[in-house]
Amino acid sequence: MAHHPRSIVPSRRTPLSGSQRTLATAQLVSAIGDGAYYTSSALYFTRIVGLSPTRLGLGLAVAWAIGSVAGVPLGHLADRRGPRGTAAALALVTSVVVASFLVVDDFLPFLVAACLYATAQSGLSAARQALVGGLVPEGERTAALARLQATLNAGLAVGAALGGVALTVGTRAAFLAAFTLTALGFLATGLILLRLPAVLPAVPAVEARPANGAPGRGRGRGRDGGFAVLADRRYALVTLVNTVLLLRMPLLSLVIPLWIADRAPQLGWLGSALFVLNTVGVTLFQVRTARAVTGLPSAARAVRQAGAVLLASCAVFALSAAPVPVWAMAALLVGGAVLQVLGEMKQSAGSWQIAFDLAPADRLGQYQGFFGTGVAVARTAGPLLLTTLLLDGGGPGWLVLGVLFLAAGCAMGPAVRHAERDRSSWLAPAPAPATAPLAPTG
Repeated sequence: MAHHPRSIVPSRRTPLSGSQRTLATAQLVSAIGDGAYYTSSALYFTRIVGLSPTRLGLGLAVAWAIGSVAGVPLGHLADRRGPRGTAAALALVTSVVVASFLVVDDFLPFLVAACLYATAQSGLSAARQALVGGLVPEGERTAALARLQATLNAGLAVGAALGGVALTVGTRAAFLAAFTLTALGFLATGLILLRLPAVLPAVPAVEARPANGAPGRGRGRGRDGGFAVLADRRYALVTLVNTVLLLRMPLLSLVIPLWIADRAPQLGWLGSALFVLNTVGVTLFQVRTARAVTGLPSAARAVRQAGAVLLASCAVFALSAAPVPVWAMAALLVGGAVLQVLGEMKQSAGSWQIAFDLAPADRLGQYQGFFGTGVAVARTAGPLLLTTLLLDGGGPGWLVLGVLFLAAGCAMGPAVRHAERDRSSWLAPAPAPATAPLAPTG
């Protein structure tokens, strides 16, 4: 497959391994801050600031809905201005926004700050992905992202432990210390990212045409094409399928703790333990799982396997709805969580490969921003959908969710082949205009 590679400056003094180490360091530092924020923010805003749980949930839903829209334009900015500077700037913006949480005292300031936070986070994710695309050769990106994901989970675990200290102390000063840690973490992340080699902004390719001269379909590759990904229906279908699989995200952080509290309050500690199990599992085994993914066929196969494993996970969770002893319920929950982390790692590895391989090389930022909207959608709609389906639906609700995961996993292969079908046409140069035959001279 032909590509339009980006220039990396300087190439000899900053070897690939050094760039990946710098990326991993930035990931670790920001993840520690994120872990502290995620574990302490809900209680800080409800107990210290005084927001009701309903207002808190509404504010976060609105914020992530806005953040999901911001990923494409900010990813486009990374393509046109360079992903390193864009990522560093968005990390610094995140630092300032988190620092503003220290003085938030009412719903409206919280809503504004939360929207800015979600917007900066969505843009930072897209810019980071574009940065990986510019610094890491095509065949090594999935492995690099697996290492970054393992680093992310390790950082989240450390940050969650520090946030847990703030929860245990419970004072305003303790919560503010956790938020300060988060703000400093993103400040350091921005400075670390600036140590990476510069990736030159992408130069848009001229609009490609198929060999028959007909206009290219759905790719919007013109020099003034703007947000071309918004016209790419095939990539949108792949993103939609992946979004369905991302509904697994709220399970361990929200649904399982509520499920345990409703059916076995004496196992309340198990919710946190399962979260730790997931984090440790990804940290230890994500890189190994990603080794099997080397191209689009193996990526689609990994996602299909993920759908089957997530169905099995949901089936085990469904069994915990039966009237079983407490020890049996605990065993079922642990078994379901183990299967879930296996499915998560397979789905992540496959989706990374797919997201990059189906994106034009000169529009990685906006395409990764669009693909990343699935995370924001899962964070926004997932809690309401899954609490209704699972907490009200019980065992049958779990089975419905599992079948949905399986259907999405099986649909990814056809969706990828459909999106891949015209890649050769939109990567090919436009044919030279035909020359009119000379008129006879008599």
